Amino acid sequence: MPSRLADLIRKARRLAAERDRLIDGLAQDWARALRGQGLSAADLDELWAGLMEDAVRRGNELVEGKWTVQAWRHEAKEVVARVRQKVEAELREG
Repeated sequence: MPSRLADLIRKARRLAAERDRLIDGLAQDWARALRGQGLSAADLDELWAGLMEDAVRRGNELVEGKWTVQAWRHEAKEVVARVRQKVEAELREG
């Protein structure tokens, strides 16, 4: 049983690292797309709210019982928040 636990821990770490890489890449893409657009803070708030709404809606259609609505909403909210934080930091710097 201990090796099974160790395998699960390794898998969780690998998946978390992959998720972090995907978030970093997505944030870089969004920062490139938004840089120089002259968007206001209100524009960005609206963008992130729209992305969150779209992620939740699409996720609810795709997960079909694999995740609860609440779990999917929580995950989408966390990912959008992390992307937003990285994008806005990069936009402030450059």
